Amino acid sequence: MPADRTFTAEEVDAAVAALSQEGRLDHAQDVITHAAPSLQRILNAALEEGGWFGGAHEQEVARVAAIEDPQQRVLELRTLLAEETRIGMLVGAAVGFQLARELDTTPDTPGDT
Repeated sequence: MPADRTFTAEEVDAAVAALSQEGRLDHAQDVITHAAPSLQRILNAALEEGGWFGGAHEQEVARVAAIEDPQQRVLELRTLLAEETRIGMLVGAAVGFQLARELDTTPDTPGDT
């Protein structure tokens, strides 16, 4: 895959559907488990550089923590966690996408099949 390759929505949809097949992610999970510490640093840096977890994040955490009504605080906390999870997934997917491109441009090492 050339580094400047673009994808259509249909190609992405087909690839996502393929990922849902049983066992399809086994090797990827093994690779990611190995690379998790390095990927965590990259993800943290990307989130920080993107402004996702700077001062605005700290303000939001403080706002939610200060809500007096326990039910409202739990609702707001769940919302905050869901939003942060979505952001983490989006940035993580972008990192994974670029990692795949980097791996695709890496020359095969002797013994690779």
